[in-house]
Amino acid sequence: MRYLTIVIILACLLVQPATGQDLEPRRWTPIPLGVNFIGVGTAVSAADIAYEPVYQVEDAKLKLRLVGTSFITAFKVADKLARFDVSLPWAHAKWDGLLEGEQSSLKRVGLLDPTFRVSINLLGGPPLTAKKLRQYLSQKQEHTLVGAAVAVTVPWGEYFNDKVINLGNNRYTIRPQIGILHRQGPWSYELTGSMFFYTDNNSFNGGKRKQQQPLYAVQGHIIRQFPAGKWLSFSSGYATGSRTKVDEKYNNDKKYSLLSALSFGMPISKSQSIKVAYLYQQSNGETGADSDSLIFGWSTRF
Repeated sequence: MRYLTIVIILACLLVQPATGQDLEPRRWTPIPLGVNFIGVGTAVSAADIAYEPVYQVEDAKLKLRLVGTSFITAFKVADKLARFDVSLPWAHAKWDGLLEGEQSSLKRVGLLDPTFRVSINLLGGPPLTAKKLRQYLSQKQEHTLVGAAVAVTVPWGEYFNDKVINLGNNRYTIRPQIGILHRQGPWSYELTGSMFFYTDNNSFNGGKRKQQQPLYAVQGHIIRQFPAGKWLSFSSGYATGSRTKVDEKYNNDKKYSLLSALSFGMPISKSQSIKVAYLYQQSNGETGADSDSLIFGWSTRF
């Protein structure tokens, strides 16, 4: 499964309560035409969270269990390789902390907002079947690929108009991306830049209007390929921006987040693969989450 680029949980893991950025190694590695991927994954996470003052939540801690499903397919557009991704996350989350000065805990169980993404390789990574792609990659031990993508997160997650803390966000998030992949023998180097644009949530906390400025994010990956389809990657990312305002009053919640991850993947059969990862997030702003997460994913192609 050397062509497998699916990362099942990383994007889902950061939907709530973090900045929205993910760390996704091998995102731009070409996948063959005529092959589809389905994945299932799970993650456990523990976080210390500093919410913006409007939430009136202090000393918050989060224990999160996630289950996610994902579908990926490749297709051709004007002799370019394109790709369509869908991810659907479900969460069991429990918060403990002070709510309006009183000790409190709450639990949410349900869907997070799903994400749909379309991407295209602008340079390199031609649209090929599995056999021809294997031949192409064996001959191109050193090559560079440039890709672009647009992802849309839709407000289908669980949301209550009268609740401050929710699994869903009750708004759309639009994320354009540009990425570069350079492969040199068994080593690959990836760099991806993203911008997150948010529509307004007009039903925030009892009918208030919540707006959010764009988030700017960058992530890099160093990936080592081993025999028999195994691979190991170290990833790091940074995100800033995303200040919010509620009913025209700005909150002091601009994000400054650092992320790092260590991931390992390997095939377990001709058509199946597994992946494990450890993810750490640190917030350097007055709000955000410091979290540790362990992720496991399984996928198959057909």
